[in-house]
Amino acid sequence: MIKFIQRTHIFMARTLSVLVYLIVFLLLSIQKTNCQEREVNLSSNFHLTDFRGNNQLRVVFYNVENLFDYFNDSLKNDDDYLPYQGKYWSQKRYKLKVHQISQTLIALGGWEPPAIIGLCEIENRYVLNSISNYSILNQASYDIIHKDSPDPRGIDVALLYRPDKLELIDFDFFHIDFPFDKKYKTRDILFVQGKLKNGDTLHLFVNHWPSKFKGEYETAPYRSQTSKTLAHKYDSLQRHYPGINTIMMGDFNDPPNSSSLTYLVDSRALTNLMSSSTYQYGTHSFENNWQMIDQFIVSNQLINQKNTVIIKNKQATIFNDNFLLREGVSGNKRPFRTYQGPAYLGGFSDHLPIYLDIILKNK
Repeated sequence: MIKFIQRTHIFMARTLSVLVYLIVFLLLSIQKTNCQEREVNLSSNFHLTDFRGNNQLRVVFYNVENLFDYFNDSLKNDDDYLPYQGKYWSQKRYKLKVHQISQTLIALGGWEPPAIIGLCEIENRYVLNSISNYSILNQASYDIIHKDSPDPRGIDVALLYRPDKLELIDFDFFHIDFPFDKKYKTRDILFVQGKLKNGDTLHLFVNHWPSKFKGEYETAPYRSQTSKTLAHKYDSLQRHYPGINTIMMGDFNDPPNSSSLTYLVDSRALTNLMSSSTYQYGTHSFENNWQMIDQFIVSNQLINQKNTVIIKNKQATIFNDNFLLREGVSGNKRPFRTYQGPAYLGGFSDHLPIYLDIILKNK
């Protein structure tokens, strides 16, 4: 009798969790404007209707645009994100942004929350706890992988994952050195190794490569060096575990056809899923020009139908539902961002999230 009551409670809790996610999704749908063209992969299916269950999982990457807390950290250059100076970042603005990020991830998940979420431009563990434990996402019981990086502004990469979908085996953070500029510091590359429900192992790399803030030509060597570091780590892993299932995700700050990314992909058994001509738009808009700088790069095993772990439809998708977009002064659509320079807009992020679905087959 006791076991029956316990099972009933578990069933009711899971049912309530699904209902909560559906209610939030419906509320978000009501907020969307009508008759807006979808700027997504043209060959993708409607991405919210699938129930994935034990045989599928959704992997997400999202640059959340400077998600800082509102406390001063003397070890970081976070002065722009304090209540009484810089951009006048406040507790109210912080809570709204955390709520918006969690809303986005719920809407993106559809019938169930994503299994794996790679994030960049987050300041610390505190903001990750806010997203995973103190928002509606707490129903998903995410575990967090994070470490403070050497980036002088203190923005890091991190991973949220559901232990019921991925069993953690190991993780590491790869530091990037620049022989031509010993003083330059950037984000580490996060490496995660986990076991999937069908017994296969999945290897993940979360990236945020150096930006073009000081000019594309001037900063190209820094992205090139980061690419070489990632390639070296992948090659080493491949030598020890031939034929590994690998997903590299991130804001690479370069398009798929750039030298930094072609160096990484072309001479290896890797495929950049964001290189497809079926994408009309990108993930980030700069001076009203869409750019595809947020990408998934996967090992070729994951698009081989004979493999026991495969990417659904051999594609990734840009999540660009209407509530994430706004019209700029020119009338062009672009991401509804939090800040435009010093001006507070109150939006979600200056990047659109991307995702892919993994199908698991029994061995």
